[in-house]
Amino acid sequence: MKPTPSRLGGIALACLAMSAHAAEPLVVKIGHVAALSGPASHLGRDNESGVRMAIEELNAKGLQIGGRPARFVLLAEDDAGDPKQGTAAAQKLVDNKVNGVVGHLNSGTAIPAARIYADAGIPQIAPSVTNPRYTRQGFKTTFRMVADDAQLGGTLGRYAAQTLKAKTVAVIDDRTAYGQGVASEFEKAAKAAGATIAKREFTNDKATDFTGILTGIKAAKPDVIFYGGMDAVAGPMLRQMKQLGIQSKFMGGDGICTAELPKLASGQVPDGQVVCAIAGGVDAAQRPALDKFKADFKKKFGIEVQIYSPYTYDATKVMAEAMVKAGSAEPAKYLPVLQKISYPGVIGTVAFDEKGDIKNGALTLYTFNRGQREELGVVR
Repeated sequence: MKPTPSRLGGIALACLAMSAHAAEPLVVKIGHVAALSGPASHLGRDNESGVRMAIEELNAKGLQIGGRPARFVLLAEDDAGDPKQGTAAAQKLVDNKVNGVVGHLNSGTAIPAARIYADAGIPQIAPSVTNPRYTRQGFKTTFRMVADDAQLGGTLGRYAAQTLKAKTVAVIDDRTAYGQGVASEFEKAAKAAGATIAKREFTNDKATDFTGILTGIKAAKPDVIFYGGMDAVAGPMLRQMKQLGIQSKFMGGDGICTAELPKLASGQVPDGQVVCAIAGGVDAAQRPALDKFKADFKKKFGIEVQIYSPYTYDATKVMAEAMVKAGSAEPAKYLPVLQKISYPGVIGTVAFDEKGDIKNGALTLYTFNRGQREELGVVR
């Protein structure tokens, strides 16, 4: 049967509609959540800037997903480091139908938020969450860009006893999921390596006066004081240690290992007193790529990288790569590709194990001299 002119016209219109649809940009919503207010806001802004930088580059590159030009947009939320605000922010992103989430900054907010994203089937890549429980909840949508507290705290505990030759240590934490987790792993490893725990104390993540805690610790004369928490508390704590004449080495995880620490301590950080570790690090061969990222970041935003913006940058690029390979930005379609991804990022090759943890995660040890953070080396 020969097509009639009207039928031919209908086919042509349908083809034109399909062609127009294929040419329409595919809007890809990337959610990001971090503490953009409160004492950790400088770290939250650092993380968000990494995502912004990646999104601008992706849009400039003109990626196509499933044959359509993709336009990435950022939906940024502030959780203030509070679990309740974190779950509210997560639900807001789900309601806005984001295609993926990079975040949260803190373990305490990322762990409860993970269930909300999992229930919605939305992939979540956490750039700086170190509490092991984050990826032990059994969610297939949960991924981590850095080593966890078992590695971070454990490495620092062994370093205290074996390298710093500490016989006695005091441990303080801020009662958050992150602070307690990393402090407990430090304590366990330090004891196993032969150190004695002289004091175990706690404060909170908004405290400013540590005179009582530090006076008791001073009497115990520990070789090392370990603090599980963030730099906003560690800074004043270091300042008060100096006032009390405490000369113990001061150790902590990535929460204190920031470029801001000396400023937060009002410059009261004696050379070599602090030893800290960042849950991440690159080997020598990868250093030029990371150095270029840091230079580009400073040129763009006018400030130095704090800690984890390279990880949010790579997390965003990894998510986009999975979408391109899957030919779809729909979470259910690109999630299986993300689970098996191997992506050459600025931090090195990004690939995840069956739990969603980063494979072969590294740690970088640092100290501070003349108010500047100095690398001591990368360990795995």
